[in-house]
Amino acid sequence: MGIPSKNLRGCEKAMPLMSLGTATYPLAEPETVKAAILEAIKAGYRHFDTAFAYRSEQPLGEAVAEATRLGLIKSRDELFITTKLWVSFAEPSQIVPACKMSLQNLQMEYVDLYLIHQPLRLTEMIKQIPVAAEIIRPLDVKGAWEGMEECKNLGLAKAIGVSNFSCKKLEQLLSTAKIPPAVNQVELNPAWQQKVLMDYCREKGIHITAYSPLGGSNTHFGDNRILESDVLTDIARARGKTTAQVALRWVHEQGVSIAPKSFNKERIKENIGIFDWALTPHELEKISKIPQRKGVILAEIWGPHDLILELDAEV
Repeated sequence: MGIPSKNLRGCEKAMPLMSLGTATYPLAEPETVKAAILEAIKAGYRHFDTAFAYRSEQPLGEAVAEATRLGLIKSRDELFITTKLWVSFAEPSQIVPACKMSLQNLQMEYVDLYLIHQPLRLTEMIKQIPVAAEIIRPLDVKGAWEGMEECKNLGLAKAIGVSNFSCKKLEQLLSTAKIPPAVNQVELNPAWQQKVLMDYCREKGIHITAYSPLGGSNTHFGDNRILESDVLTDIARARGKTTAQVALRWVHEQGVSIAPKSFNKERIKENIGIFDWALTPHELEKISKIPQRKGVILAEIWGPHDLILELDAEV
């Protein structure tokens, strides 16, 4: 069964509900990223999630050019490409140039979805984390969103949205937005179910994409609490599925899209084997009782500065 898709508000092209995430820490070699993307295209993926910060825009662009040359796709238009505005370019006047820079990296004329990566701004480029408090600024939500709207109006991005935004930040954005955000990409998995944010976004017509649907194992912020969950492992064993497939199926059944990262050929194929079966009410009940804990703590990335601690405390 193919990957289903969803029509986003204000976007002509439907978005496939499973993408290949390309964030790695430490950073993967460009050739590794490129090879994984080609494998994913062969497996049937048509949505790729990148960001300036992942340094995977360039290998993604090269992989798409190669896939076209090899005849795996007719053109870039068959794909849905999501990228993100980095915090060092979140000053309103920098946003259109930053989007153009990402397009240059991707060798593309437009992205399908452009997201504000995080609800904060840094006053300079950084080489390492955490950072000094004096370079962290609150995001000018109104000004930054006007820059994003300009990207859409210029045709550089077909749809625009945000990432890591709380209900409070979305409320602030919606109070002045001319074009409402199509998507909010956030951490979401069976161990961080985000019920309050999910309800809020549903009510406001904002589609959610889940990153770290498998708990970010093998990343600096994640762990194995999903892949080693007894509840998920028992369900997987009973159903003849992998634990990862059970977790991804649960996320899919929440009505959201998913961006799991894998550069392993077998797991890339395995992750899309979730669309032709369903979890039972009893299994869903068990999963709803899994202890909840946020994995992505901004203070662990940027440092425990007041503004950052404030953002971490928002739902």
